[in-house]
Amino acid sequence: MFEADGTDLLGVPYERFVLDCGRDAQGPLIATLVRRRPDHGDGRRAVLMLGGLGDYFFQTHVADHLAAGGWGVYGLDVRRYGRSLLPHQTPNFCRSLTEYYPELDAAVARMTADGAREIVLWGHSTGGLIGSLWAADRPGVPVAGAFLNSPFLDFALPWVLRRPAMAAVSAVARLAPHAVMPHPTSDAFAVATHATLGGEWSYDLALKPARGHPIRLGWLAAIRDAHRRVRRGLGLRMPVLVGSSDRSFDWVSGPREDIHRTDIVLDVAHIRRWGAALGTHVTLVRFPGALHDLTLSGPDVRAAVLRRFDQWAGSHIRRDAPRRNLNDSNLVP
Repeated sequence: MFEADGTDLLGVPYERFVLDCGRDAQGPLIATLVRRRPDHGDGRRAVLMLGGLGDYFFQTHVADHLAAGGWGVYGLDVRRYGRSLLPHQTPNFCRSLTEYYPELDAAVARMTADGAREIVLWGHSTGGLIGSLWAADRPGVPVAGAFLNSPFLDFALPWVLRRPAMAAVSAVARLAPHAVMPHPTSDAFAVATHATLGGEWSYDLALKPARGHPIRLGWLAAIRDAHRRVRRGLGLRMPVLVGSSDRSFDWVSGPREDIHRTDIVLDVAHIRRWGAALGTHVTLVRFPGALHDLTLSGPDVRAAVLRRFDQWAGSHIRRDAPRRNLNDSNLVP
């Protein structure tokens, strides 16, 4: 169980809890849970937020909106991410996404101990992939639904790189899991979002670097294995809301200003294709002008995202909710 560790770096009313995750070959491991209690209500409804690759929980505007609606909010920085990254560790590294299951299990145990009975998983990008696999492998956990914010369900690469080339990388990864994969890096997302670079948000660039961290072969192999499972279907029985931008950035000929209104990380067609196959009760919705992290988009777009979550949760986070796949038309902010 997470042990209380005082006020979080986000300040009051955010509390921090630290989980001892044991050790690996590099040394001690921890995970960090940040709690924001609801502004009213009995705490029965709660959201567990998982960030993307190289991310950490800092979206207080989302947490405050949810808390005002009676939700408890818990942000989880899994091992080697954000607050949980220790000096001796390789950032974001894993050999399997199942490595994160213990802290997810512990987070839900903490939430239920706090009185939560209707828990919604809120996963962004890689967090959406991790959370989806965990929910599929933990059918008994008390999670009533999932909101996947631009989930990482496939690589934004041509087919030959996504399939044959990635299979070759996975073979090499067995011999050299910590080897770095050479790839071009960009600070475009930080330019679109961070206040010092022209964006709106003042997140900590030490915890969420503008150009990310090096990509290791072992991590790529773990993601490939996870994507293969997604393509076979996860069979999630809970209601799932999958949100994405309406467009991906065109890195060949797209105008530079489009980084402020498109997904520059993933292919939104992949999100919709594989998102629809996650389970038996999936709702797909596109947000015109949205960024990769929908909640960091412009004011009108992020307001539409939060409004859509409220509507979906009000309609579907019930035991008697009908189970069917839905395909929403574009939602205009």
